[in-house]
Amino acid sequence: MQTHLVRVHSSAEGLPRKEQLAWQIAEVAADPVPVSDEVTAMVINRVIDNAAVATASLSRDPVVAARAQALAHPPSTGGRGATVFGLGADVRVSPEWAAWANGTAVRELDFHDTFLAAEYSHPGDNIPPILAVAQHLGCGGAEVVRGIATGYEIQVDLVKAISLHKHKIDHVAHLGPSAAAGIGTLLGLDTEVIYQAIGQALHTTTATRQSRKGEISTWKASAPALAGKLAVEAVDRAMRGQTSPSPIYEGEDGVIAWLLDGPEEAYEVVLPSAGEAKRAILDTYTKEHSAEYQAQALIDLARRMRRTDPRVSDPAQVVSIVIHTSHHTHHVIGSGSGDPEKYDPSASRETLDHSIPYIFAVALQDGRWHHVDSYAPGRAARPDTHLLWCKITTREDAEWTRRYHSIDPDEKAFGGRVVVTFTDGSTLTDEIAVADAHPLGARPFGREQYVAKFRSLADGVLAEAEIERFLALAQQLPELDAHGVAELTVTAPPGVLDAVPAPSGLF
Repeated sequence: MQTHLVRVHSSAEGLPRKEQLAWQIAEVAADPVPVSDEVTAMVINRVIDNAAVATASLSRDPVVAARAQALAHPPSTGGRGATVFGLGADVRVSPEWAAWANGTAVRELDFHDTFLAAEYSHPGDNIPPILAVAQHLGCGGAEVVRGIATGYEIQVDLVKAISLHKHKIDHVAHLGPSAAAGIGTLLGLDTEVIYQAIGQALHTTTATRQSRKGEISTWKASAPALAGKLAVEAVDRAMRGQTSPSPIYEGEDGVIAWLLDGPEEAYEVVLPSAGEAKRAILDTYTKEHSAEYQAQALIDLARRMRRTDPRVSDPAQVVSIVIHTSHHTHHVIGSGSGDPEKYDPSASRETLDHSIPYIFAVALQDGRWHHVDSYAPGRAARPDTHLLWCKITTREDAEWTRRYHSIDPDEKAFGGRVVVTFTDGSTLTDEIAVADAHPLGARPFGREQYVAKFRSLADGVLAEAEIERFLALAQQLPELDAHGVAELTVTAPPGVLDAVPAPSGLF
């Protein structure tokens, strides 16, 4: 690996292009290094994972709206078009709109993979735009694997080095560049073209974090989908010889100077050296539960504490429940956010999946977590649940914050310590470092678990034959020709898609 020092330069300094971070990312993307078998296997897992969570969201309003928008944009003259989850493989739309519709479907339930470091991310958001372009231009499965490996590599490397959230910039600002880089690898573009695409993608995908604050809206799922769409468009413009703001990261009016840490600060971004394999996908992890990642381990802990002492689920027997955890968990999904909506029984699903007090209360009472039932309005409105929910608070603990930011994978933690105080004065204390499904957890996810997750989420949505067809095809990804890649989608029975009428708009 090679460390790149990234800082602001004045225009008078004339930072050479090859010393700019966007160029260095482009060089990684343009490097034709082979993809290892281990990385290829994980790419297949994540393609299955994305399709699983997208399938489960096909009838949800944001996905229906995005799909309707995509259907209004038929394939352009430059290729064959790309597929949209839920529709037949013969239905094609322009690739940037396929990236939009499929990206929304993948992200809607907050149920796919994650990587957390200096910044937060869902690297699986790279897959919809890369796959859409591959289908449009007739790429094979081996090229898709290479493109996805790059998308994950760049996003993880940026997330490790550059914090966006502390400046209230949404994490999709790392997704635009990573998706553009992944598409560049997919198509075998040269460094210059990829460099221009990265600059344009970053410039157009910086936005504030209000999408994940207060009353969280349907835009939460759409923000990464838009970043993927804009990355496709940026690559198209760059391929046509159009240039981008430069230097996009280091310029005196650039991203670092005015949106991030300012002109006096610097970052160390570690990227693969020339000829070095792209392995970052192996550092990422998926979700067993449909909730924000910091809730994963705490859902598992709640289930365990319920088994240990059933009194934890009864608000009449509980005085307080305090979750001692990291800065991020406390301030983003905990009581440290200061968001009253996190304790509101009428809050949106998007808000509730970012409320650890709600999630922990329901997991304590139900002993499980379900992507639909646990968020149902009637479930959130139960009086006994609200009583328990309001007794749950979070506190930042310096040690859990330190472990959250640790670069040692054996020490890195996303959980916390929970102290329950009962009305009789007794207490129950337990803690958990990582989710059961984490690679270091009690039940790490492997291919068997990814396949089981797909079957579970597709049950009642797809026909059994369609489930088996997709799983067989996805597991052959590296060997697929252009026709096979074009079939890498799921087709729902008409009744599923007709259950929610498509809304009208401009298109």
